[in-house]
Amino acid sequence: MSIAIAPARTSIADRAAAPRITGTSIRSAAPLLTAAAPVAAQPAPALTERPAAPRVRAVPDGTEARGFVLYVGIDESKADADGTTLHRIVEALRALTGEIAPSAETYAAVALAPAGAGGRDVDVVRLALQDPAALAKQRDAGETRSDADRHPNGVIIDISRKRVLLDGEPAGLTYKEFELLQFLVLREGRTIDRHELIENLWSAEDEVPSERTIDVHVRRLRSKLAHYQDIVRTVRGIGYRFDRHADVSIRQASTPSPDLY
Repeated sequence: MSIAIAPARTSIADRAAAPRITGTSIRSAAPLLTAAAPVAAQPAPALTERPAAPRVRAVPDGTEARGFVLYVGIDESKADADGTTLHRIVEALRALTGEIAPSAETYAAVALAPAGAGGRDVDVVRLALQDPAALAKQRDAGETRSDADRHPNGVIIDISRKRVLLDGEPAGLTYKEFELLQFLVLREGRTIDRHELIENLWSAEDEVPSERTIDVHVRRLRSKLAHYQDIVRTVRGIGYRFDRHADVSIRQASTPSPDLY
């Protein structure tokens, strides 16, 4: 930056008396120049407020974001093909979270669905873990198909709505009968002995039924399934098994997730 000084009229005597400014004395003269022509003070920069942190999208007023959910759609066979396991994926995500945000708390759960359930893995996971948006989408899709549901052929086992339709008509199962059918459906192809049924479906009740009582419940269930009763098969001397037929459709379930991780 250069400073321009307007020349003043001086006499010859004044010029002789004035000190000469040489190249070696330019620095010591600088204060004089500054004093002679002070530079106007620059205004202090205005203080700018720190921008507020961006608000999480779609959070209603009066609420705050307390965390998030990341749905990962991958089954054990796909994880094995990728050279990993579900447990390793969970631990890697936990380690990354701890590195980025040490104060964060994590909780992981595995999503269960009937074997062979169709659809994208991540959609199955969202339904199984009761994601509100996924459930709403499924409900809307079910409403658009309501006309087709009235008179379809075959069996519809709708675990999410806790109902069974036989050729479009409700089967009229009791709560316990539906629980019994659901337990078998979610273990498709595996024979379940009577003791396992009692332990899982009646253990919380005051009166635990005998194995003979289980047979009575199964007979009532099969009678309500009418001409589709062979989807619940009796394995003599062992227990019962659910066999899926071509005319059986299973709607996605919101199955409770065990805390494996």
